[in-house]
Amino acid sequence: MNNKTVKKGLLPYVFLLTFIIICLLVFNTYNKKVNELTYDEFTENLSNQKITEIKIIPKTRTNTYEITGKLKEYKDNESFILYLPMSDEFLSKITAAEDNQEIKLTVEKDPEASEWLALLVDIVPLAILSIALFWLFTRQIGGNNKSMDFGKSRARLLEEGTKTNFKDVAGLTEEKEEVKELIDFLKNPKKFQAMGARIPKGILLVGPPGTGKTLLARAVAGEAKVPFYYISGSDFVELFVGIGASRVRDMFKQAKLNAPCLIFIDEIDAVGRQRGTGLGGGHDEREQTLNQLLTEMDGFGPNEGIIVIAATNRPDVLDPALLRPGRFDRQVTVGMPDKNARLEILKVHAKNKKFDENITLENLAKRTPGFSGADLENLLNEAALLTVRRNKKAITMSEIDEATDRVIMGPAKVTKKYTDKEKKLVAYHEAGHAVVGLKLEGANDVQKITIIPRGQAGGYTMMTPKEETFNYTKDELLESICGLLGGRVAEEVEFNEITTGAHDDFKKATKIARSMVTEYGMSKLGPMMLEEPSENTFLGRDYTKNRNVSDIVAHEIDEEMRSIINDCYTKTKKIIKDNKKLLDLIAKTLLEEETITKEQIDSLVKTGHLPKEKEEEKEEK
Repeated sequence: MNNKTVKKGLLPYVFLLTFIIICLLVFNTYNKKVNELTYDEFTENLSNQKITEIKIIPKTRTNTYEITGKLKEYKDNESFILYLPMSDEFLSKITAAEDNQEIKLTVEKDPEASEWLALLVDIVPLAILSIALFWLFTRQIGGNNKSMDFGKSRARLLEEGTKTNFKDVAGLTEEKEEVKELIDFLKNPKKFQAMGARIPKGILLVGPPGTGKTLLARAVAGEAKVPFYYISGSDFVELFVGIGASRVRDMFKQAKLNAPCLIFIDEIDAVGRQRGTGLGGGHDEREQTLNQLLTEMDGFGPNEGIIVIAATNRPDVLDPALLRPGRFDRQVTVGMPDKNARLEILKVHAKNKKFDENITLENLAKRTPGFSGADLENLLNEAALLTVRRNKKAITMSEIDEATDRVIMGPAKVTKKYTDKEKKLVAYHEAGHAVVGLKLEGANDVQKITIIPRGQAGGYTMMTPKEETFNYTKDELLESICGLLGGRVAEEVEFNEITTGAHDDFKKATKIARSMVTEYGMSKLGPMMLEEPSENTFLGRDYTKNRNVSDIVAHEIDEEMRSIINDCYTKTKKIIKDNKKLLDLIAKTLLEEETITKEQIDSLVKTGHLPKEKEEEKEEK
């Protein structure tokens, strides 16, 4: 038999024996019976010679005797105890009883008789407790744990030698000029003061997410040779009322000691929202913090030499008092980059990447309208990751296309398989978008068509504007609606049935049509603003609208929207029917290739087939 098996067999008996021993010890410990006697009972038993054993323990601190012992009728686990004042008379009585009776008398020494022991018992615990409390208090106040340091500023002083400067900020030429003026003032204030000019006390960087607001502030910190404090708007707000205001005071107090200096507040909308908004009043702690910030920036006490830079992507929710002259009296809009700005941004992020000879950053900048600086950086990074994953030595156009699709729609769902009917439906749907885009003069250029599912979409058609403009004409908006309706119309023309695949297209088309009627004045109702964003910041301005119109006008708005959509649908249906051969050709090519690019689309329109290079590649495969 194996030794391990024997050990495992003995383990239950060992545990059982251990349990029995423990139970016996506990039983013997708690099975002792101690009877408390009074002095009269003790003397009576002593005189009647019933006591067989006496143990006397003197307690000098309390000036008493602890007396224990046994009586004749007691069992083995039974004893008595009593406490008596110290007296020579009692000791003599006990001694006389010992001589006359058979009593086992034991007198022990007082365990607390030592002076050192008394000192340890009385003083040492108090000393240890005092030292522990003192150490804990000093640690909370001055140590790494800042739990007692509520009112101190959370602003951090940026160390010198930051690597970011204006060379790293591409595409923001005008914005950099605005903030360069601050640095010039901090370096040479007399030049401005001689002209009687007052430098702005605060600059607000406004723009969509990812456009480079924080990067611009970091570049200012790198260029300026002055102290630079940075903090987030959420660092002010705490649970306790008044802490945020205290932190604002402490932040400006530190800044005054190091003036001239810069303070950067990121995401200032966390603390700078309008006061008194919301159901039942506002947030008292946040409003007190905002009031203190307003006072510090432009109140009775001047803060000369302190310039505040703040960033937000929601300027519409900021308190008006924060935006008045004397506080954030200059707003710098950091918008989406145009083609030239995108080219400069791509050059910055392409420095350490290897590209194929056929790729030019100019073409990449042209085909990425609407991309922010963060999107472009993410695009090149995704392309580099795909290149490494495919074991290539340089980034090719294939990786650029895939990375663009990933940024816009998400990764391809290769494992998701269509049925033949679904695949054909998606192919004609996307082909319908492309045909309308190709045949309308003011429509966008079709850059790419794919029926590979990504995200929530079964396929998509990438279309970019021919020229980037700030304003859109009525015809351009109508043609945009026609392009959105092309997929549904193609389904109806080819299959004589409709599907749910166009719900996102309808959402976008309806939004454009409603804006044309209620905001742009592009309908029979005339040039009127019939809807505007709500002033209720508690419910969210983007989701509620103030409708200052009667029920009759509201009905007319619905009728105009329906008229615009129906007219565009009729126009789109005519375009699809007139170009049915092109629709079939693009759909058939999509079913074979799944993805076709702009060059291949142009070849299909002109020659009716794919480019020769593509055909040769197919024959080789």
